[in-house]
Amino acid sequence: VQLQASGGGLVQPGGSLRLSCAASGFTSTDYTIGWFRQAPAKEREGVASIGVIDGGTYYADSVKGRFTISRDNAKNTVYLQMNSLKPEDTAVYYCAASGSYYGSLALRQYDYWGQGTQVTVSS
Repeated sequence: VQLQASGGGLVQPGGSLRLSCAASGFTSTDYTIGWFRQAPAKEREGVASIGVIDGGTYYADSVKGRFTISRDNAKNTVYLQMNSLKPEDTAVYYCAASGSYYGSLALRQYDYWGQGTQVTVSS
């Protein structure tokens, strides 16, 4: 099971980025996929997840209405569309996979982690 996160970069406040999480060695639709982030000197936190059974999506309050998680089954990839970015969104973003059928923002639920991609929001 491997996860490859990409798409990070430097963006101005109010801008947008789309992160990708490409899965290999497994079918991503069989797993709940989550996005997490970790800012300097802060704990890693859940941002968004998409479940298996109901395809339900879950978001942290801080990103609701601005971020959207989605799947592209044909590409075995999960995306995180990030709009209206703020400086406080600056962090290393990670994707992870969980064998649980339901989405969650709890780190302990996730079994497999990809490497991070840096997102910096600054003018």
